Amino acid sequence: MDHQRIIETLKALGDPEIAARTQSFFKTGHGDYGYGDRFLGIRVPVLRKRLPDYRTLALQDAEKLLSSHWHEVRLFALLLLVDRFQRGDEKIQEQVFRIYLSHTSSINSWDLVDSSAPQIVGAYLYHRHSAIDVLNRLAQSESLWERRIAIVACFYFIRQGTFDEALALSEQLLDDAHDLIHKAVGWMLREIGKRDLAVEQAFLARHYRKMPRTMLRYAIEKFPEETRLAYLKGKIGNRDSIRESTVP
Repeated sequence: MDHQRIIETLKALGDPEIAARTQSFFKTGHGDYGYGDRFLGIRVPVLRKRLPDYRTLALQDAEKLLSSHWHEVRLFALLLLVDRFQRGDEKIQEQVFRIYLSHTSSINSWDLVDSSAPQIVGAYLYHRHSAIDVLNRLAQSESLWERRIAIVACFYFIRQGTFDEALALSEQLLDDAHDLIHKAVGWMLREIGKRDLAVEQAFLARHYRKMPRTMLRYAIEKFPEETRLAYLKGKIGNRDSIRESTVP
């Protein structure tokens, strides 16, 4: 089955009411990050349910789907690529990785990034010496989405108990102007804290006073209320600790 037939199949699954609500949720108005994006109105579980039907789809057809102007078609393409990557050998994984990085302009929404960057970019780079170089290049990009891909890809590293890459990129992105980067960095710091609170504390001790407010709020979201408020009021000193506190 070629990519055009898949697009027609997905169009038939669309719901105009869901599409209208989704259009608003993803900030597609003039000047917003999602300006111009178009939605069919298909929920993610419906897309995932269709994946087994297309597991033999040629990578070149998945690549063509990734160029669609329909948001859900691009998401479906990414879900297919994640599936192929996870089931594929090293050759397939490299092909998927290269397709992904050559189409970052189509991976242009936070949900598209978050559902694919750890599983493809993070998983591919984890065992490679070039990992930090690739992540740094993405993190220094003028593209908002490449910067988000860089930091969210680190979620794969964090899940393996490896934090250095995420910490390095978090420091690099402290001065980023976009709130979608603030949220992503705060999220990754929070995930580090779930696994090793002392590591997150040490990073916060050095940087929390200059962190964007949203980034800090995301990073300390699971801290005890008293400690969280102390951070927000700037009352945590460099030598202070929350060792006595526990994170739920």
